[in-house]
Amino acid sequence: MSGHSKWAGIKHKKAAIDAQRGKIFSKLTREITVAVRTGGGANPETNFRLRMVLDKAKGCNMPADNIKRAIQRGTGELPGMIVEEITYEGYGPGGVAMLVETMTDNKNRTISEMRRIFSRGGGNMGESGCVAWMFAKKGCLSIDKNEIGEDELLEIVMEVGAEDLKLEGDVYEITTQPQDFDTVKEAILKKGLKLKFTEISMIPQNYIKVDASTARTVLNLIEALEENEDVQNVYSNADIPDEIMQEMQ
Repeated sequence: MSGHSKWAGIKHKKAAIDAQRGKIFSKLTREITVAVRTGGGANPETNFRLRMVLDKAKGCNMPADNIKRAIQRGTGELPGMIVEEITYEGYGPGGVAMLVETMTDNKNRTISEMRRIFSRGGGNMGESGCVAWMFAKKGCLSIDKNEIGEDELLEIVMEVGAEDLKLEGDVYEITTQPQDFDTVKEAILKKGLKLKFTEISMIPQNYIKVDASTARTVLNLIEALEENEDVQNVYSNADIPDEIMQEMQ
């Protein structure tokens, strides 16, 4: 997975397909509810976490009524389950590091499921902290290279606090600190540029190269984890070969 934008593009296509099936809406509901409870209320102007998940929900065409009810569960206007955020760590096939972010109302059920999925997928659960140090939370934005020249884009984003800009294939990949994400995003949009994707993500500091066979088993494990209703995000430091990524498109 050399280049976060390549992997993120696949994730976003998969999210759109899942949204068509209605599979992603229950996960977004939990994320919205928790964002309201923990991020500072129901106003997206002052609650950055809520603003991010609302953007994601709208991008997946989540119905407005579903969003409204999720917010009301967060504020307590509607009854809702008590949800905990728990991150699990482990190793996948080939020794790749994996972080699994979950939101659950039953942590005993969730950890049992995580162990089962890791085991069946050729991986194993690890202790807390075993791989988290390999990842850093970053803001990530992507723009088609045909939108703008690299030097011009570099000037725009670096002036407002972007950390890095690089060309990955046919897109520019911009990295920020989480607190600078909104400022960089707004600066780009004000120039009339279209963003291919935006997200706050856990980015590996280093990648592990895997062969095609191992890559397929890693991706199968990621998919199995993402199928679990308690799992919100799965991150890996596997460097997936280009031909395998192309198979997914």
